[in-house]
Amino acid sequence: MTTLSEQEFRTKSDEVLQAARQTLLRLADQEGFEVELQNGVLDLVFEEPREAKFVVSPNAPVRQIWVSAMARSYKLSWTPEHGNFALNGEPLPTLLERLTREFLAS
Repeated sequence: MTTLSEQEFRTKSDEVLQAARQTLLRLADQEGFEVELQNGVLDLVFEEPREAKFVVSPNAPVRQIWVSAMARSYKLSWTPEHGNFALNGEPLPTLLERLTREFLAS
């Protein structure tokens, strides 16, 4: 695992959150949920199949991106081989899309 400087972390987390937002926008249009990126925090807001919110936020002190979704917490670290924040090899955009599809199917 590579340790990023605070500036590198902020730059990379901003880029990754923007990329994740872009990845999810088409799915959001198809499925009718909101994708909001404000103040460095990405929110996915659902009304169907029930009201829920996924929160994706950078945690600078530990250089991770934390995801709160479906009553679980996911902590993703920077992985240079993926050029992304990942958990067990799964990059953030892929993780968010998978969790979103699981939620929508529930």
